Amino acid sequence: MTYNSERQTIAQDTGSQGSAQDAVSSRWKIDSLVTALRVSRDTTHNIRHFRWTQPPPSREAIVATLNGLAAALFPSHYGRPDLVSGTIDQFVQSTLETSLAALSEQVRRSLPFSEPDDHGDDFHRRSLEITRDFASLLPDIRGVLVSDVRAAFDGDPAATGLAEVLLVYPGMTAIIHYRLANALHELGARFLARLISDIAHSRTGIDIHPGARIGGSFFIDHGTGVVIGETAIVGDRVRLYQAVTLGARSFPNDANGALIKAIARHPIVEDDVVVYAGATILGRVTIGRGSTIGGNVWLTHSVPANSHITQAYSLDTTRLE
Repeated sequence: MTYNSERQTIAQDTGSQGSAQDAVSSRWKIDSLVTALRVSRDTTHNIRHFRWTQPPPSREAIVATLNGLAAALFPSHYGRPDLVSGTIDQFVQSTLETSLAALSEQVRRSLPFSEPDDHGDDFHRRSLEITRDFASLLPDIRGVLVSDVRAAFDGDPAATGLAEVLLVYPGMTAIIHYRLANALHELGARFLARLISDIAHSRTGIDIHPGARIGGSFFIDHGTGVVIGETAIVGDRVRLYQAVTLGARSFPNDANGALIKAIARHPIVEDDVVVYAGATILGRVTIGRGSTIGGNVWLTHSVPANSHITQAYSLDTTRLE
């Protein structure tokens, strides 16, 4: 085939494709749909954040960054299989360099969703500051996570070792995500922190708001269905089982009927409390130190230290006033 005949064939194929595309556009009225959707996006139903377009954080990049941070914190468990003691520091260094650079980019992308009054240069500067401060917290975060791992091993007779807790337990996976997300939340990267909590929810079925304050030696056994709200405060050495909810009882409205946000509305769970499967604790109530809340209890009242609450007891509201 000559060069000219090749060009003629390509032109014919291109023309055929163009005709086919025109036929499809005509059949489905694509041109009018594109126009209608643009009007919806830009005018009638505009939900674009602050009415301008920006690339949101990448969920895939966040997942890769979380995996890298976990590997840097626990290289023997989440790192490469060929690691030996002499190469761990080198691996941690290279992993942190990659992960923190990626984190800074995702922080920068997330800031417009929570700090709308800033500009591009401010987002870049803030992302570097947040990432630097976050990096400095990693040794402390690891220390608290080790206390969580030990609490799981000590609290679960089925646990055969600390490695099993790290590698198998969904509760531990959710707690790692929470500790990282909580640090970012406190540093101002709140939108990114929420994305991390959603990733953990997708992976484990455990929903912990990154704004919750949770002490060390925290253990979630089994875990599926656990929900911990934004303003919950959880003390040290607390153990929760599956399907436990630390939620809000009601949502007050302002004079215009809109929900009033950023108020304390979730429970305070003091040190050494155990909450068994299916229990629901709602509102700004306090569960006293050393208490045990039985399975499937519905609790909307504070209880004193060392209480033992069962379903029958929780239904007797006169005893809980």
